Amino acid sequence: MTQLLRFFGSVKRDPTIDVWMREHRGELGTIAKYWFEVMRECGDDVRELLHDGHPTLCVGDAAFAYVNAFKAHVNVGFFRGAQIADPDCLLEGTGKFMRHVKRRPGREFNATALARLINTAYTDMKERVRAELLRERAYFPSNEKTA
Repeated sequence: MTQLLRFFGSVKRDPTIDVWMREHRGELGTIAKYWFEVMRECGDDVRELLHDGHPTLCVGDAAFAYVNAFKAHVNVGFFRGAQIADPDCLLEGTGKFMRHVKRRPGREFNATALARLINTAYTDMKERVRAELLRERAYFPSNEKTA
């Protein structure tokens, strides 16, 4: 059984996310859009969709990150954030899997550390997807006979 959150409706570019971004203006919208764009650029296998009302990114169909805007901050969240390295101690939250980084306008922030964390989350999810595929292949070997 998978522990990955899968969205089979994820696509390369989801137009509903453009609508979400237009609806979230001002400093918070700018922050959300910037970090979402950083995550979009992680790799050719990144897909996206609007999930639970916020822009979500996937490696293929496996969710790895999201952004969400609130009244005073933006969350840059990670679906497996509890399992990834966070040497700069940016992650917040106490859930079994998910963690987030709060970005507030006008406050100093280590953007390089967050970019590294995004890359770590993407790389981690890419490896989890690969490992799951290998387990499935081992569990369900091909019935094809080789000539």
